[in-house]
Order: sequence, then C-alpha cells, then structure tokens
Amino acid sequence: MSGDLRGARVLRFGDAGAAGLDPSAMEQLVPCVEEFLTGPEPAFAGFALLAARNGVVVAHAAGGHAVRYAVALGRDGRAAEEGAVVELPEADRVPAAPDTVFDMASVSKMFTALVVVCLAERGALGLDDPVSRWLPGFPPLSVRSLLTHTAGWPAEIDLGPYPDRDARLAAIGARRPEYPPGTGYRYSDLGPMALGAVVERVGDAPLDELVRQLVTKPLGLTDTGYRPSPALRERCAATEYQPWTGRGMIRGEVHDENAHYLGGVAGHAGVFSTAWDLAVLGQTLLNGGCYDGVRLLGERWVREMLTQQNAGLGRDAARGLGWQLDQPSIMGELASPTAFGHGGYTGTSLVADPSNGVLWVLLTNRVHPSRDRGTDGVYRRAPAAVLARALRAER
Repeated sequence: MSGDLRGARVLRFGDAGAAGLDPSAMEQLVPCVEEFLTGPEPAFAGFALLAARNGVVVAHAAGGHAVRYAVALGRDGRAAEEGAVVELPEADRVPAAPDTVFDMASVSKMFTALVVVCLAERGALGLDDPVSRWLPGFPPLSVRSLLTHTAGWPAEIDLGPYPDRDARLAAIGARRPEYPPGTGYRYSDLGPMALGAVVERVGDAPLDELVRQLVTKPLGLTDTGYRPSPALRERCAATEYQPWTGRGMIRGEVHDENAHYLGGVAGHAGVFSTAWDLAVLGQTLLNGGCYDGVRLLGERWVREMLTQQNAGLGRDAARGLGWQLDQPSIMGELASPTAFGHGGYTGTSLVADPSNGVLWVLLTNRVHPSRDRGTDGVYRRAPAAVLARALRAER
C-alpha cells in the first residue's frame, strides 16, 4: 500500500499539558474509574485504561482485580450448585495491570470489519456484493448491510443445539430478513458471524489467521488475537461463571456462548487484547490508516469506514463500516458527529475522534463473576465526562 507516512502520530507518553488537556481535570480520571470498584456489588472487578490526545498518552493505568472470584467446590471436588461463587481471599486474587488481557466481546467485530475492508481494498470482494456469492443458501444480503446492521436479521440466535460449526453456520443462513434490508436498523451478531465465514472463503484462511495477517502482525499487536496462548492466559482477566455452557469461572476462553460453540473464533466475538494494543488500533485510524511506518489501509478506505452509512435511520443507528458513530451510550460526553468507537458486552470500549485527536480505551471485566453487574453503562460515561471536561478546559 502506498501513501505518505510522515507525520503519522505514534503513541508516546507525556503530560496533560503536552496533550492539550487540562491537568487538574485529568487528575480525576483514574479516581473516577476506581469509584466503580467499590460497594457490595461493584460495576466490575478490575480495569485497565488508556487516555491520549494527538498521540500523547496521558494516562495508562489499572486497578482492581483481573481475578477476584472463584467457584465454591463441594466435598466431591465438583462445583457446588449454580451461583455458588465466592470472593477469593486477598492473597489469592490477581491484581489487574496495565497489560492485563481482556476479552473484547463485540469489539471483536471491528477486527472482522477491518479484514473485510482490507480485502475490499485489494479487490477481493465488493462491499455491495451479496454474501450468498460465497455462502450458498444464505439470503442475498450485501456485505455492507451486514457491516451496518441493516440486513433485517434478528439480534441473535442460540447456536448451542446445533451439532457442529457447519450446522451452526447453516442455521444462521437459514434466517430470512425480518424487514427489507436497508430500511431499518437492528444490532445483530449474525451479520459479523456471516462475514467471518465470508472472509475465510475469500481469503482462503481461517478468520484468526486473517486477523493476524492483515491487522495484528502489521501493527505489532502481539497481545491481541483469538484463543490466548498459555502465557497470555496468565495475564487474562476472568469473566463469568457459566455452568450452563459446561464451564466454570472463565479465564482465557471466550465469554460469548455462541463464539464458544464456534470454537472460540467468530466474526462477532473472541478477540482478546490489552489497552495499549487497542489504543494502537485506534491511533492507526486517527492517522488515516497508518502507524509507525506501516500502512494498514488507504486513507480513502478509512474515511469510508468512518462515514455514516445509515443516514435517516436515527442516531442510535449511526454506523460506519462496523464502527459505531456518535453514540453517547458508550462515549458519554465524548460523543460527537466525528467520534467513532465500539463497546463490548464484557465491559470493554474504544472511543476516538479525529476532530480533536482524543483516544480513550476502557477495558473492564464487568461480567466477573456475573453479567448482572455494570449493566447501566455509567462506568463508561462517567470517565468520558471527565476526559471531555479536560478537553473543553484547554480550548
């Protein structure tokens, strides 16, 4: 890929003043997140965060625990009844660190989207091609409609009852649109699942290998990928106790049930990453597709990824190619017509804005030990408000 890489920002540490952020406001950022660790049922067990502007990293911190809870065992060594979760003694807990590896949940969809757009840039597929071209039996839904959640598919289906990966993929393809594609918006896991299968056919490689070849290896994201190695598992944040999937307290395996049934590699979930790696990805897009001498995508394709594709369908439907745009639910006061990002069910999020250079990553394990915690998303919006104040104070 060609293009002038000079002037592309590389993340570097500096103080708030160097980043054009108000120092007194920035002093409140980490304490604001730490507040959500308190109480009888904290919003999450642990977190890692990174805040930057114009490539200057002002905060890269962590707090709480990567592992705080365990499953109580019965006398026979088996797990006790469902819900028998205990808080570990302090000495047995695993503290969260800035390099803790978190389950990205739906932030994984952005890696799938990047693979799709990389292949489109190379002419291997067209964004308006029907996925049935590669997936016989599927409805003729366009690649673009699956990226923008306008295909008319339901939000999700349970893949557990199906015997194998092929049967699960066929079950997705058997679903027909519930409204005319392009006329409505419904956030759906099925589209990215199907796109994961499409790129495997187009790229003639498994999805995890395509993500490695086209995204993580070029950018040097060594802590990012599917199915963490044993070494990375030691740095993983635990997620949920899931006896209904035949698993105990999950750590280093994908939390999402359907991604689990698909072997841990799926278009909608399964990627693990760190705050730093995710920030590099965000800065790459802020740079117009390049980072540290490497061009991942051409600027035209980055603009297409971050351009509103769902005009007329309402603010909640604002989407680029995969990316969420101007969404207060995950961005809080950082939301703007130029802000992009994505959130994940496990408590992860990335927000960036090319108009002001802000980059904000918050990774938590809010589903540890149960998905009932942190459901209101206030833990995302409160620190975003602090960062927004720091930005406004320096203008």
